[in-house]
Amino acid sequence: MTPGKELLFVALGGSGEIGMNVNLYGCQGKWLMVDMGVTFADPAYPGVEIILPDLQFIEEQRANLVGIVLTHGHEDHIGALPYLADDLRAPLFASKFTAGLIRGKLEEEGVQDRVELNVVEPNKVIELGPFKFRFVPLAHSIPEASALLIESPYGKVFHTGDWKLDSSDAVLGTPSTPEQLTAVGDEGVFALVCDSTNVFNPQASGSEASVRDGLIGAVKKAKGRVVVTTFASNAARLQTLGEVAKATKRKICVTGRSLDRILMVARANGYLKSFPDPISPEAAMSMPGRDVLVVATGGQGEPRAALGRIADGTHPIKLVAGDTVVFSSKQIPGNELAIGRIQNQLAAAGVEMVTERQEHVHVSGHPGRPELEAMYGWIRPQLLVPVHGEMRHMMEQARFGLSKGIPQALVQSDGDIVRLAPGKPEKLGHAPVGRLMLDGDVILPADGATMNERRRVATYGQMSVAVAIDGNNRLVGVPRVGLQGIPVEEDREAFIDEAIDAAAEVVKKHRGDLQVLRESLRLGVRRVATRWTGKKPVVDVLVIEA
Repeated sequence: MTPGKELLFVALGGSGEIGMNVNLYGCQGKWLMVDMGVTFADPAYPGVEIILPDLQFIEEQRANLVGIVLTHGHEDHIGALPYLADDLRAPLFASKFTAGLIRGKLEEEGVQDRVELNVVEPNKVIELGPFKFRFVPLAHSIPEASALLIESPYGKVFHTGDWKLDSSDAVLGTPSTPEQLTAVGDEGVFALVCDSTNVFNPQASGSEASVRDGLIGAVKKAKGRVVVTTFASNAARLQTLGEVAKATKRKICVTGRSLDRILMVARANGYLKSFPDPISPEAAMSMPGRDVLVVATGGQGEPRAALGRIADGTHPIKLVAGDTVVFSSKQIPGNELAIGRIQNQLAAAGVEMVTERQEHVHVSGHPGRPELEAMYGWIRPQLLVPVHGEMRHMMEQARFGLSKGIPQALVQSDGDIVRLAPGKPEKLGHAPVGRLMLDGDVILPADGATMNERRRVATYGQMSVAVAIDGNNRLVGVPRVGLQGIPVEEDREAFIDEAIDAAAEVVKKHRGDLQVLRESLRLGVRRVATRWTGKKPVVDVLVIEA
């Protein structure tokens, strides 16, 4: 679909879900992309950690894609770039800090020379085809988060990205003031495309400065070694934890590759200059526990992250009874089981834990209702388009915006092709959308043949049967049977013997072509498994013609 004399909006990710944000604006034959993020796999995708958006819709029109603009450096907004940006062959535009994070990702994948990356200063106007845009700085939990003011011949759009209101001195960067945002509204904004994550929160999300006091209190109460886990990309929280370490007279140790990367890029761009020089895990373990504060990745239960390895005893940092772990992050829906598993491991070791339920150790980076209402008043849009949320979040923000005087609201979901202007906003059709999985080094459909096979094996187990036959279709030797994940345990040998007998009986009765024999062997061996276990495993068959 080629945009005509109109302004279109299409979300290829992030609408109807939290994460994997990809948004397209279309006008006069051209497309502008905002963000290209990932989401993290759940147990429904065994063996997979990263889920990517399926960009088929824009890949087929990549000649008309004028640029990709990145609002900030969180994984759900830039994480897909190293895997998919090279295919789109469109220039990237980002702030200096965000560009630093992106550059590192492109270098890791070896595509830095094939992807054009442009650094954009705040409030500098960039023209791309029929679009003009500029970054409008907003507060978030990472430096240089920005909204976008996008101009087109059919009206202006204020695309918020992720944001909150916070003018505390712990925030890295300088967000726009109410007066500056009011001035943006004075320019005449047609549509507000807005973050919906915290729309059910009746209070403002809170200041990073207040977390500093809560963390200082929690660390002062601790008698032994303290580990604080937070989102690696939350550079504002890193700044806060540096101040907490100084206030509590503890040396700070940073452990986790992603934390190291954020710290390096932040310092290279003029942030975290007052952050204490971290000590190594080995040095931390040589000191009395009361003198150490460890910052670790893994607060969402990731088994290979630092906290997961600390919990199972495979990390250089060792915790003992009386030590403390502070979870300075919000539990992402879907991660409850993984987080609970790590917390149970820590509890079994006698480690004390502090979460946002016990102490004020976390504030969100997304706007609550008072902040949304304030933004509505400053920008004064004619149309509200909720994004960045599950359907319940977006529907609620639409209702809330209408109740606060916004004339129109349009709720869309991934794939909806929406005409914003001219005329009444409406849905025109549906673009193909979907999910891809990064499985090792290979990108595949997230619900394709590979994952479906893996799920079947995980659910039912797997068996293999091999037979050899001579030129007269008679059995040569004894069939071989192997199995994985079949619930026979101590009866394994007897089960295999019966499966071998079943395979031999199938060959004995066989009259016909090899394909029929293979299918008969598969069914015959599976019937044995079903009789023994009630399950129907995946059965692989090998027939050797001797």
